[in-house]
Amino acid sequence: MKESIQLMHQVWDKLVVDKRHPTNLPEIDFNEIVSAVFAAGPFYYYIIDFFDLSISHISEGFKEAHGVDPEDIHTVNDILALIHPEDMALVSKAEQAAFDHMTEHLGIQNVKSCKFSYNFRFKTARNDFELYNHQSLILTTDKNNNFVKSLNIHTNIHHLTQTNNNTYSIIGLNGLPSYLNLPIFEEEDDADALSTNSFSSREIEIIKLIADGMPTKQIADRLFIAPETVKSHRKNILRKAGCTNSNALVARGVSEGWI
Repeated sequence: MKESIQLMHQVWDKLVVDKRHPTNLPEIDFNEIVSAVFAAGPFYYYIIDFFDLSISHISEGFKEAHGVDPEDIHTVNDILALIHPEDMALVSKAEQAAFDHMTEHLGIQNVKSCKFSYNFRFKTARNDFELYNHQSLILTTDKNNNFVKSLNIHTNIHHLTQTNNNTYSIIGLNGLPSYLNLPIFEEEDDADALSTNSFSSREIEIIKLIADGMPTKQIADRLFIAPETVKSHRKNILRKAGCTNSNALVARGVSEGWI
């Protein structure tokens, strides 16, 4: 096993509480998952089982993205081998930092109510590397609160940016707070980070509807609030995100994984 891949295994092993046990995959509507993903670029998804590190349910788009037949992908090592070697340290640090932050601020018992996001370079079918956004959602945990099965979604964002911001985000679901643009490396300047209270759960909801192309009136109808309230939220969202218009907001939200 390559040293860089071994580094990821060491991180995952450190996150295990006591002993990891196998779990069953819940019934999943993958069509619903796909419809919920705002695709600003080519994307695909798959499931990792951390009990045996197997890969399953690889969706369409994987072979087109990487030039590898999904039938040749058996374990997580086959996925890790496609990551740019120079980004493996970043990926392992992002995984560790995200789970440490979530455990400290939200509690490990809430891991299934969080979406994790960061960026790294992936090998493409053209045998070069392009920037991808990685999003993961824990689907199952065992009796020790170990994460077992995870849904991973990878979106090509090369057309949006070729510069990695070296941050990670934790998007709280089911009413939990979100932590956006936290620096992966502690020594980096985090002046551009969107702090824990940057966006309320309502604002995150409105951002997603903006990304879906909904105008103010339609958002107001969907959320059962006044159009003026939506306008006020939109103004505050743009200010907090440092964006001048909705297009810039959506581009940033996609490239940084909080849409």
